[in-house]
Amino acid sequence: MSTQIDGTTRTAHLHVPDPMPDGPIPLVVALHGGTGSGAQFQRSSGFDALADAEGFAVVYPDGWGLGRDHDRLRTWNGGVCCGRAAEDHVDDVAYLRQVVEHVEALVTIDPNQVFATGHSNGMIMAYRLACEASDVFAAIAGQAGTLGVEDCAPSDSVSVLHLHGEADTNLPIDGGPGTGISKVDFPSARVGIATVADAMGCEQGPDPSRSGPVHTDTWDDCDGTASVALRTVEGANHAWMGAEEPS
Repeated sequence: MSTQIDGTTRTAHLHVPDPMPDGPIPLVVALHGGTGSGAQFQRSSGFDALADAEGFAVVYPDGWGLGRDHDRLRTWNGGVCCGRAAEDHVDDVAYLRQVVEHVEALVTIDPNQVFATGHSNGMIMAYRLACEASDVFAAIAGQAGTLGVEDCAPSDSVSVLHLHGEADTNLPIDGGPGTGISKVDFPSARVGIATVADAMGCEQGPDPSRSGPVHTDTWDDCDGTASVALRTVEGANHAWMGAEEPS
């Protein structure tokens, strides 16, 4: 599927569940990592099988890249990074709003169950959606990202689940220059999610818990039904957990 924005054709890959449930279904917008693509994330994320099992649609948009068709080194403008998308100040929030509208024209989607997920640069973009498109997205979840915008002022509360490997050097959880090709001095993911929890009106937390190598900080009593959690995994690096994913 494709959509036009600012005179440029942008593309995305849509998967609908098989079998298709009756009535409106949830939609997940799955955002690839920097230099990846929608098709690549569709292959590596495992979301198609999950969508079939759980009865939701998943769309894999393509980021902004190099070349005439922007088909190389695709990235998202998540604010602090990445690549040409950030350098060119691409309005990826507007693009992803259009992607949701396009899917809604093709499939009966429950407007109260539109979610975003992503890896690395894709998770950074998901954070931006939580801050700037909270009227569309009910929740975001993803791995190895950070808050990349200075002003997070959502109009509605959005639940957030952030997964991060404590041994991630591409995007260190406590911030700083990553070892990946982006060469970005990343803001701290721990500070970022605390900022988002405050923006979502959370009044309690972080409340820590641990299960084996997994440590979870949870914020509660947020606006509406929102909840915010940071889950870190000892020894885990930047790779998409359960599959391989570019940085």
